[in-house]
Amino acid sequence: MAEILALVEARLRTAFGDPDARAAVTFLGTDRIEVLRFAEGDLVRYATLGMSAHPMTDPTAVVADPVRGPRAELVLTVRAGLAPTDKLLRPLAVLAASPQVEGLVVAPGASLDVGDPLWEGAPFSSVLVAEPGGLVEDLELDEPMDPVQFLPLLPMTANEAAWKRVHGAAALQERWLARGTDLRDPLRTAVALD
Repeated sequence: MAEILALVEARLRTAFGDPDARAAVTFLGTDRIEVLRFAEGDLVRYATLGMSAHPMTDPTAVVADPVRGPRAELVLTVRAGLAPTDKLLRPLAVLAASPQVEGLVVAPGASLDVGDPLWEGAPFSSVLVAEPGGLVEDLELDEPMDPVQFLPLLPMTANEAAWKRVHGAAALQERWLARGTDLRDPLRTAVALD
């Protein structure tokens, strides 16, 4: 486990440089989850470290495979200095712990909700899990382990999350693209959904 996390952190450092801050959260009955913060110009990237220590297991599986199964870390990017986004360290750790706590398999297209604003005053309490590979390349592990994917998170307003449940993730992403939505703007309003 420690070896995997060292490789994951090295991959994050290769992609984003050295983190300028890190925080650790431990939930009862789970392994420690860290959240690393990387400053890059006018952007701040938050990446989890610890979610990939164990493969995610289908909650309907009779026995959890300790080696095989999808592994992932979460990455959220916002514009710096516009909102108190460092408050999202704990919500990100909660999302990263959800496979251990709730038996979720986090995959592209999924919605994850923390139930409260991601940071103080945020219009977002949920995120859309986007496709991996854009920001950070998958990390191959020794066979038979699955590679670690770095899944981007896109904050959603409550209306966007409800619309996505009806129309699907691809339709919401197309709507964002068609309207030129800046998904990194921590102060943005919901995209027009009519």
